[in-house]
Amino acid sequence: MTIELWSLGRENNKLLTAAIEEYAARINKYNSFRLITIDNAKLNKNLPREQLLEKEASLITQKMSDRDLLIALDDKGKTFTSAQFAAKLNQTMNLSPQKIIFLIGGSYGIADSLKNKSHLLMSLSAFTFPHQLVRLLFTEQLYRAFTILKNEKYHHE
Repeated sequence: MTIELWSLGRENNKLLTAAIEEYAARINKYNSFRLITIDNAKLNKNLPREQLLEKEASLITQKMSDRDLLIALDDKGKTFTSAQFAAKLNQTMNLSPQKIIFLIGGSYGIADSLKNKSHLLMSLSAFTFPHQLVRLLFTEQLYRAFTILKNEKYHHE
């Protein structure tokens, strides 16, 4: 089983990219992990918001299989402590999906059609962050979750 973090758009901050890649390498010591960037540059950004969201949803669903489990990162989703997230991750991994996909939506969020397909809507914060910062926050929390599950000393309560 692979865990993937999908996001729309480009990455452009080399400092954040280096930190994200560091956490991704750490995660890979526990479980197969990949960062996937979905190019949405060709979409017409002048479309009405709902149409743009559906076009982005189409780009995403084309890349998914029936055995993938989608978790959408959304500011209105469920919040977790780090320990709760570790437990939820373990529970989700026990469902034995082919892939667990954590999705960061586009500039306007995630289409309702994708939210409805999601196993879980999860929030990292009520704040709004740039996509690349969300990638960093999430990869750190995913790494933290694995260290919690392995009873390692990274996380302190």
